[in-house]
Order: sequence, then C-alpha cells, then structure tokens
Amino acid sequence: MRNISFCILLLTLVTTSCSVKRYLPKGERLYKGSTVKVQKHPETKTSAKSLKSKLKLAVKPRPNKFLFGQPWKVWWWYKLDGPDSTRKEKGLKALLRNKLSEPPVLSSRINTVSTSENMVGLMENLGYFHTTAQGDTNNTGSYFTKATYNVQVQPQYFINDITWVSDSSELLKILQKEQQTNHTLLKPGKPYTLSEITAERNRLDLYIKTKGYYYFNPEYLMAYADSTIGNRKVSLLMNIKKITPQIARHTSTINSITIFPNYSLVSTQLDTSKNNLEMHDSLYIRDTTKKFRPSLFAETITYRPGSLYSSTSQNTTLNRLINLGAFKFVKNRFQPLDTTSGYRMNVYYYLTPSKKKSIQGSIDGFSKDNNYMGGQVSVNMRNRNTFGKAELLTIRAFGGFEVSFGDSLKNNNNIRLGGEVSLRIPRYVIPFIKVKDNFFYPPNTSILAGYELLRKQLFYTKNLFKVQYEVTRRKNLIVQTIFAPISISYLKATNVTDTFLKQTLVSPSLLLNIYDEAILGSFYSYTYNKSAPTLRNKWYLNGSIDLSGNIAGLITGAKNFREKKILGTPFAQYAKLDLDIHYTRRLPGTSQLDWANRFQIGIGMPYNNSALLPFAKQYIIGGSSSIRGFNSRSVGPGAYKPTAEDQRFFQIIGGDYKILANSELRIPIVPKISGAVFIDAGNIWTKDTILFGSAGKFSKEWFKELAVASGVGIRFDATVILIRVDLGIPLRKPYLPDGQKWVFDKIDFGSSAWRKENLVLNIALGYPF
Repeated sequence: MRNISFCILLLTLVTTSCSVKRYLPKGERLYKGSTVKVQKHPETKTSAKSLKSKLKLAVKPRPNKFLFGQPWKVWWWYKLDGPDSTRKEKGLKALLRNKLSEPPVLSSRINTVSTSENMVGLMENLGYFHTTAQGDTNNTGSYFTKATYNVQVQPQYFINDITWVSDSSELLKILQKEQQTNHTLLKPGKPYTLSEITAERNRLDLYIKTKGYYYFNPEYLMAYADSTIGNRKVSLLMNIKKITPQIARHTSTINSITIFPNYSLVSTQLDTSKNNLEMHDSLYIRDTTKKFRPSLFAETITYRPGSLYSSTSQNTTLNRLINLGAFKFVKNRFQPLDTTSGYRMNVYYYLTPSKKKSIQGSIDGFSKDNNYMGGQVSVNMRNRNTFGKAELLTIRAFGGFEVSFGDSLKNNNNIRLGGEVSLRIPRYVIPFIKVKDNFFYPPNTSILAGYELLRKQLFYTKNLFKVQYEVTRRKNLIVQTIFAPISISYLKATNVTDTFLKQTLVSPSLLLNIYDEAILGSFYSYTYNKSAPTLRNKWYLNGSIDLSGNIAGLITGAKNFREKKILGTPFAQYAKLDLDIHYTRRLPGTSQLDWANRFQIGIGMPYNNSALLPFAKQYIIGGSSSIRGFNSRSVGPGAYKPTAEDQRFFQIIGGDYKILANSELRIPIVPKISGAVFIDAGNIWTKDTILFGSAGKFSKEWFKELAVASGVGIRFDATVILIRVDLGIPLRKPYLPDGQKWVFDKIDFGSSAWRKENLVLNIALGYPF
C-alpha cells in the first residue's frame, strides 16, 4: 500500500514538473532561489551564519514555494488562471487560487548586479565598510535558474567619538546636552549602524518637542561619519542643517486655546471663528448647546496661553480628553501666527460628543465553579454627561437563577434579584478638599449603592446592601491604584425555613449562614501589568489590603466573637492581605510556545469581634480557574473533605488563608486553536475550628495538606471570546490518610468508576490566569 501511495505522489510531482515547463513563456526559466557565500576578513568577528541572515534581507526577488523540488503552487496558478485568463475575485475558483496558487517568479526578474549593490549598501549601513559582492546566475534542471552571490565582508567599524558642530544657538545646546546623557543611543565603543543614528535623531526630535520646538523634525539633524581616522573607527559629526527654517529653530509659545465641544464629523472644514465664545480660566469655549460646564475643560487641559509648547502637555491633554468617556472623537490643530509678533500659535480642540443616554439589555448563561448553572437578565441605563462635567451615571437592574445538578445540591436552587446605581466622576472628589491634577490619565472617583436579594430555595433569603466610595488612579499603561476609604456592606437573612433550622440542631455552625453582619471596610489595591503581546516576558502583579471594623472596634472595645454591635448588628473585624503574581514567558524558537505561571497567597486575619472572615470575603479553592482536578467545594479547607450536607447548606466552603500555584504550557496547534498541559497546587485553611474542626485549621504542617492536580486542555479563539476546555485529574488528595495522599498509583483510565470519581471537565471563558 505504501508503495502505491509513493508512486501516486511521484507521478503527481512529475506531472506538475512537465505541466509548469509547458506553460512558461519562451526563453524564460523559473527562479529557484539563491545561495549566499560569505568570505570573512580574518579580523571580522561576526559569525558567517549571522552575516548570511543579514545579507539575505537584500536578496530580491523571493522565490516560489517548492515541494519535493517542484513548484506546486505555480502549477495551480496556471491551472486555475493561466497567464491570459480573466481573473475573478469571487467564487470557488478565486478561493482555490488564493489558497493554493501563486504567480511564477521568472528568471527575467533577476538582477544580480542590483542585488549585489544592495548587499554592499546594507553592510555599509551596518558599519562593514569596504565590503564587496558579486552575483551570477546558473541554470539547473530542465527549466530552473538559481542565483549565487559571493560577498567579501570586511571588519565592522566602531564609534570613536561624537562631536557637535556648535553654532552657539540655544537649540543646539539643548540637543548636545541631551545627546550626552545616558539616554543616548550613540556611545563611543558601540558598532556604527545607520539605524542607530536614525533612531537617535528621532529620539532627539521627541525630546526637543518637549522643550517648545513644535516645528522641528528629525530631518533637520545631520550626522556626518568620518571613517578616515584609522583603526576602523568612525568619528560622528552632528549638526543642524543650514536649510532648517527659522520657525523650527525657535520655541513656540501658546497664544490662545479654543475648544469646540460640539464639533460634528460631517463638517466640511475646521472652524476658527471666535464668534459667541465664552472665556473661562483663559480658555475660549464655544458650546452652542450648553451641554458641558466650562470648568470641565479647565480641569482637563493641562497648559494655558503664555506657556511654551510641550509635546508632553499636549499628549497628556489629548489622552485626558479621550479618557473622559464623553467624547467619541478628539482632534486638535495648531495654527502659527505672523512671526512679526514672535513665534506664537493658536491651539484648537475639536470634540465630537458621544451619545449622552443609552440603554442596553443582555441575557447571559453561565456555569460556576460551585457546580451551579444558570442564566441572568440585566438592563443597563447610562447617562454619559449627567451634571455637565462628563460624569457617567449607570443604573443597573438584574435578575437570575442558578440550578445545580450535583447530587448533594439537587433542588437547592438560587434566585437572584438586584440593582445598583453608580456614578463615575473623572476627577478627584474629596469632601472639603480641592485637588488639582495633571496626570496623563484623569483620576476617577466612583460612588456606588446597590442591593441584592439571594433566595436559596428551601433554606433562607439573604438581603445584601452595599455602599462604596473609591478613587482610581492610573499612573501609566502599566500601573494602576484603587483606594476605597468607604466600603460598607450590610447582610440580613430572612425567611429561614424549618428544614434549615432542623439541620442547625445537628450542625450548629450552619447558623453562621444566617447571622446578620455589617462590614465597615476600606481597601487599597495596587496593580502592575506589563503584558503587551509583543513582550517575551510578561508580568502581572496585584497586591491589596482590605480592612474592616478597626475604628468601630476601638470605639466599642470589642474583644470577643460577635460581642459588639453597630445599630443592632454585629460588625466584622479583620485585616486581609492578598498577593497575585503572573509570569508568562514566550519560549525561544518559532513554535510560539508560552509558559504561563501564577502564584497567589491570601492571608485573612479575623480578630476580636470576628472568629472568621465574612463569607463574602472568604477564599475558595478548586474549579475551572483554580485547581482544575477538583471541583469547587470538594476539597479543603486543609485536610477536611466537605460532606454532601456541607455542600448543600453552606453558602460557600471557604477559608481564611489561601495558597495557589499554577503552571501551564500553552501550545499552538492551528490558527484559532491551541492546547495546554498544566499542573495546579494549593489549598485553603481556617484560622479557627468553628466551621470545619481541627482538620481545616491552619497549622505548621500546612505544606502536607496541599492538593495537586494536572491535566490537558484545548482553547478555541473565537476572536471576541476564548472558549476553554480543561480536563483535570487529582494527583494528591489532602483529605486522605498520611502516606496515601499521592494517588499516582490509583490512576486507571480503563475503570469507569475511577473516571467518574476523578476526571473533572472544566468549560469556561478566557484563560484561567
């Protein structure tokens, strides 16, 4: 059978060869690529392999693709189109042509003389002066042509010194001073490369624009290379070209700033009229519809008339206007004035408002780590400029249900109803204090009030009220901080059923589910996110501190569990610290393998009026984004194994401490589909024995109670969302007796009983970390 397949393949390739030859124009041959031969000078230190890779960049044209020495794509090109047929851009033929074929690269396109000159030019731009190259073609086979290039590479030149030809102007003094700082790309001892000189010119141009030189550009800078000083050294002479216009040699001062906050994109020309202008804080504003308060622009624009132009201030202002969220499009224009009055210019901002009011509805389906599935309907109403200063008012109402098919949770369904009102203000709002900021991103103050009703069928109803005040500041694209000095929650249980009360006689700790509780909290969060797609090493770090009841505890003198109350309700006292670190590395090679890692540690310290963290603040473990070989609520805390009754009656099965580590190798398979191999480890623990006894309490033997799981997964990239399917199996079960916790020897894929107990299928959206 193999011989028959081989003969068919061979016959196909022979047919391809004969067919392509028949179609070629008279006197033409097919270009089959080139060979680059490098002859290094004895003192040239760069490897021949590296030199070849550089030289191949100058080789033109690119040859056709070959399979087993035959141009199969060219054969398809002739079969599907041919040189004289009419090309159609739609239909099956066009689809096959785009996927299977490519036009022939003919020998008449080869110009070895031009390519050799390009090679020499490329090497000189890299500092390999006096390099020479020769090229020639030779015919191979019955209708192929190849090119051969011989390149004699001379040693690379290095920068000896950098001298500025001074003309005593302020502009040249600034350029010279900046070029001599540590930020410069040109330093004595570095190899001479034209690309580095070009990059330094661009860097100096960006810098000089922060000093007021709006009309300067990098083409006005000239770098002369003197390679005659000997010892393969180059002296660089830097200067400003004589053709540089006077306006570019002088700083520009802002004469006026005019804002048009109702500009329409359908306008045929930019408006410079100053009719009906209102002046506020030295800014001209023409808001014909009176949608925006003038103080909004005074707080957002970071410079004023009379100041020097600065690209830093200009970019900051543009970014702040865009991030207000009230404008769909933002653009600006600078208009120079007559130079007889000095080098001054007017600035115009054209702002196109977003739609002020909108309403949006959504219907969602979901599955949770705690074995629940369900759906939710929500309605969101937005007002993007509520009080005239780009405030975003959002009113949200939602309702949903959760159904569990787990044996211990059957008929224990949940119903959720709720709503919230939030107001986002794009500036600091601090009572009795006015703060002026000029950050690249405007700070945001958010005020939220919400209510949620959770009806746990057969057991009880929980009513959650929440009020929060927080300030978000983004320092740059990487760093963001959130500070919420006020984060208050009030939880009240009602409609407790007899079924639940009877169970509390057996397990009194279940009463904690229905105790009223107030959380008088504050928290601070710091996020560092350096994970641009082009980076080889990606880092994400989030650290936070969450405090509750500290002041109330001092005032009331709380010492014991639920001893003191605020407005008739016991309040929580705790300090909670969290650290979450992600590191992803793109492995070397062309396979685009990513090695992703995560480490989480959480420490909750309930004290005095609290013996444990509130349920909403407790840590959980297991599930699709945690330890994927264990379902949520099925492992921990510590060496404790949750029972069916625990899973049925407890709102969550959580702990006061958490450690979690994950590592996975992400493997591309085909476009839009990738695979993964992973290992997860971790657990949670309680501070006290009140919920799950001594087995769940944190101890110095905590490392012996880690759960470990491994598995494989597949990801489907649907562009808008990523669908993830992971299959995990437990490798270490912390609730088993000592000496039996590792379960490698129990793995038995052939056993249906083992598969039912140990194979855990997780379906989720997005990466787990």
